[in-house]
Amino acid sequence: MMRSRTSTAQPADQPGRPGRRWRSLLTLLVGKAVRLVSRLSHHGGSALPGKVVERIDPGFLARTLSELPRGVVLVSGTNGKTTTTRMVASMLESLGLKVFTNPTGSNFTRGVVSALVSTLGLSGRLHADIAVLELDEAYAVHFVRQVKPRYALLLNVMRDQLDRFGEIDTTARLLGQVAQATTGTVVLNREDPRIARLAAQTPARTGVAYFGLSDDLLTYFPTDDDMHASDRDADGAGAISASRPVRPGHRLPAEVTLERVMDHRAAFRLDGRLLETDLRLEGVYNLYNAAAALALVRVILEDKEPDDAALMDALSKVTPAFGRGEVITYQGAPVELVLVKNPMGFRLALSSFDPVGQDTMIAIRDEYADGRDMSWLWDVDFTSLRDTGVAMVSGTRAFDMALRLAYDQVPTDAIETDLDRALTAFLEVHPGRPKRIYCTYTSMLRLRSALGRITSVDDAGVGA
Repeated sequence: MMRSRTSTAQPADQPGRPGRRWRSLLTLLVGKAVRLVSRLSHHGGSALPGKVVERIDPGFLARTLSELPRGVVLVSGTNGKTTTTRMVASMLESLGLKVFTNPTGSNFTRGVVSALVSTLGLSGRLHADIAVLELDEAYAVHFVRQVKPRYALLLNVMRDQLDRFGEIDTTARLLGQVAQATTGTVVLNREDPRIARLAAQTPARTGVAYFGLSDDLLTYFPTDDDMHASDRDADGAGAISASRPVRPGHRLPAEVTLERVMDHRAAFRLDGRLLETDLRLEGVYNLYNAAAALALVRVILEDKEPDDAALMDALSKVTPAFGRGEVITYQGAPVELVLVKNPMGFRLALSSFDPVGQDTMIAIRDEYADGRDMSWLWDVDFTSLRDTGVAMVSGTRAFDMALRLAYDQVPTDAIETDLDRALTAFLEVHPGRPKRIYCTYTSMLRLRSALGRITSVDDAGVGA
């Protein structure tokens, strides 16, 4: 099924030196002090302790993670990093491993360091078997210069935040550096041609495995090339072509393929066996992320060889990551947050959820974490919202979003750039009726924070 894998242990002797141990402990104490002050003052968000620690002790991250007996897993790509990382970490824990992860989606190196500061006890030792870490495509390159991952999962490449990354091939080159640095096995999306080609960049002793789709599902999950080809060929506003796309890597042997998608249920093929399971995750796009997670978990646990029932049971227990199909209850009614940050993600989200019977809000901001260039909104087809309309449009780019909706003849009831005022007004529309908010990353953080002041919201450990 894949190129032979080689287990490569992480060096564990250097952290034991007394001088380095004391330095790590002092660094940890400083980090915890910064974290406490940050939380008490409600200033700085989740990454501030990591930023300080990186400045005073650049080797802290590598020294701490080098102690893990099963090494480090790195998950990156344009779409699905946070949810897939959560899936992998949750499944590994269900299957008996102790896992360290960065669960809030703070996916820069300083976010990983902050998660370490929060997790470590005063002994300074990380009590885990393995680390499963989500890294932003650009910061993954900085990470692998310090820590060589034993496993890497590379999901996809889409036109996301072009103001940061430039051309889409630049993003692929960044992920190629991750593949080159991986010492054990790289798991690749065979359906994304830019990702599948990274197999050629892995070292000779590094294994390569793939996840993929059945023939029937190719049109459900367009690559960046598919979407832009359909935009050129479509009669309407960017509808995906019904013809089967051409994928050069589609016939590569896959560790796991997604075979069928149903409502909160999916079928996967593993080594010729067809397995089904229920899922708690929202959105059809997360079913493909589940195939990626399954492929990676199987590679990591090849020595333990969990049976099919155990794998499906572990997958069925995974809950949505914060802001990624997360449902928050307000006055007895569900308020669902759906993160959208690029054309494919927004298109798949719109196709996953029926707007009938729901009030819809769209919140678009253009802070650095969102990407400044919002031209990608014109690559999304919003016609599915024509009949129901959008109750509220908000965020710093609210008027751009409203204009885009107008071009697709989607009625907009209200526009309010201030997110807090917009949320209050939106919640007052049809009290007790289910609500769904499509939001960019910083919009999601602020909306969660605002909802947390009026109803119960799980603590994700992030600032607004």
